[in-house]
Amino acid sequence: MSVLDAAERMTRDELTVLQVTRLQETLFHAYEHVPHYRVAFDAAGVHPRDFQALADLARFPFTTKDDLRDNYPFAMFAIPVDQVRRIHASSGTTGRPTVVGYSEKDLDTWADLMARSIRAAGGRPGMKVHVAYGYGLFTGGLGAHYGAERLGCTVIPVSGGMTARQVQLIRDFRPEIIMVTPTYLLTLIDELEKQGIDPRSTSLCIAVLGAEPWTEQMRTEIEQRLDLDAVDIYGLSEVMGPGVAQECVETKDGLHIWEDHFYPEVIDPVTGEVLPDGERGELVFTSLTKEAMPVVRYRTGDLTRLLPGTARPAMRRMEKVTGRTDDLIILRGVNVFPTQIEELVLGTPALSPHFQLVLRRPERLDEMTVRVEARPDLPPTQRPVAATELQASVKDKVGVTVEVEVVDPDTLERSVGKLRRVIDER
Repeated sequence: MSVLDAAERMTRDELTVLQVTRLQETLFHAYEHVPHYRVAFDAAGVHPRDFQALADLARFPFTTKDDLRDNYPFAMFAIPVDQVRRIHASSGTTGRPTVVGYSEKDLDTWADLMARSIRAAGGRPGMKVHVAYGYGLFTGGLGAHYGAERLGCTVIPVSGGMTARQVQLIRDFRPEIIMVTPTYLLTLIDELEKQGIDPRSTSLCIAVLGAEPWTEQMRTEIEQRLDLDAVDIYGLSEVMGPGVAQECVETKDGLHIWEDHFYPEVIDPVTGEVLPDGERGELVFTSLTKEAMPVVRYRTGDLTRLLPGTARPAMRRMEKVTGRTDDLIILRGVNVFPTQIEELVLGTPALSPHFQLVLRRPERLDEMTVRVEARPDLPPTQRPVAATELQASVKDKVGVTVEVEVVDPDTLERSVGKLRRVIDER
């Protein structure tokens, strides 16, 4: 008996028919029940009945994070608030939070898709899952929790923080799977080593990592230090939460998008033009089955490209997210993403994966300092050599001149959730 569900075994033609039907339903549902969409569609001169084929979606307007903030708290909901069974929200650190509502059916769908994702990562019923994503209004913890239970796993709902206790529970409870941000997993690895425990000796065999961009170099670092399979999971609260797309453990070649529930497009972030599969741009999603809060052409801000399916042939893959449009640093006219620096830091053996980018403007021009921890076994006399090596790599590969400050191990603030990579002091 196949471990794949019926949707994962669809042909591309079968999937396309399903997508057209569900998109028609979503567009009518949004137009009839969300005033914002009625106004936006009317202003763009389109009506849900104009949608007959997938290509017609490009005629409809985008939805942005500002649209969600402008309709705070509940005006984007398509069902009465008393029929909403759960509310999640973003942190709101850059303004009003974005609020998301879920019907009972939405929560059921989410649990199913998270179960599908954990299974694609290699998880199976009966395994123990250590959930170190944050619980609460953030979607990560509860999304992972209910998905793991739906799959038939045993959930250890640890949440973030209390790093030493996390290590103790991993040793005592012996989970096979950990679900966590990649940077916090590095913090847990460091804590294991600090306690004199070989990280490769733990029971963990699968790490499902998400909530922030991470590179292939970081995957290699984590897999070698923990002796497990590290796979990527993707999601965002505005679309559902984690479980929108998942990397399959058998291929580790990008994330298969669960296209029976989310229709992806990639656009030019400047012009808004839809780009062909294979071209890199900004990822856009339209929900296909959400009741409480359908989203139409939501601009995620994430940069990636769409590729043909492999482990799930009908479902297209998205390449690992290389950065966000709002993560972009323009340094003296050169575009720089933190993931580019991460790749080079991890390629410098004397340096640890823990780094921050500090932006300053001492006079008229911007300057960037890469503040990075030395590996514990690096003699202080060798730090200038490592700094010079990284500085040369950044100049050669990225095309900018930066300062590199190599600091003591355990100096930089550790992540317990999404890591703050960029410190802007300008």
